[in-house]
Amino acid sequence: MTTDRVETTQRAANWPTEQVEWNRVSPKYAWADLTMNVLFDVVLVIVYVVILVVTESEAPLLVRIGLPIVIFLFLVNSILAFRRVRAIGYVLREDDLLFRRGIMFERVIAVPYGRLQLVDVTRGPLLRALGLATLKFVTASAATGVNLPGLRHEDAEALRDRLVTLAEARRSGL
Repeated sequence: MTTDRVETTQRAANWPTEQVEWNRVSPKYAWADLTMNVLFDVVLVIVYVVILVVTESEAPLLVRIGLPIVIFLFLVNSILAFRRVRAIGYVLREDDLLFRRGIMFERVIAVPYGRLQLVDVTRGPLLRALGLATLKFVTASAATGVNLPGLRHEDAEALRDRLVTLAEARRSGL
């Protein structure tokens, strides 16, 4: 652990009274998120065009008006990819890991180290091409399942090893 991360962890221990310095995911993850959103947008546009061609402009009103609105909303979602990725962060504290995500509706989850049952590193083809990975945490509670996407692969593996060590120490009562 570097000195910066130790200082960040010590400052975060008093959260929420003190300002927390969040560790960020890789900015390259925004490109992966944008790519997936744009691909989904393209599929929606293709479906819309096929429906209009097959029904010869006699498509139901819901399809003629509703689907373009949905496509517009997904395009706006695509545009927000970079901002959404900047909102993802995590902090290693003394007893738990804080995870944050969300733009309008911020969600902050504290995962106690002693509750971690599985820490998994996954990489799809797009993340692998960008040198990134997703760190998945499984706890006893389904509500606290956390995915930390967009970490550099080396950082994800190091964080996984650190979290497994901390989880084993907390479960054994050390």
